[in-house]
Amino acid sequence: SKDDVIVMQGRVTDASPGARFKVRLENGHVMNAIVSGKIRKNNIQIILDDLVEVEMSVYDMNLGRIIYRR
Repeated sequence: SKDDVIVMQGRVTDASPGARFKVRLENGHVMNAIVSGKIRKNNIQIILDDLVEVEMSVYDMNLGRIIYRR
């Protein structure tokens, strides 16, 4: 459910085709992340070295969703 998410901050380190990114979190963990629907809808561009907020499930810590770009 929506209550089972963790929100963390990180930096974009690599960009792949299909709006997939590698994000290094504050604790040093590197994860794959995709762009949320609201960011796609509003055409917000994410580039390397951007500071982003990522939400991830407590069940799978290797894949997350980028929900905010700072």
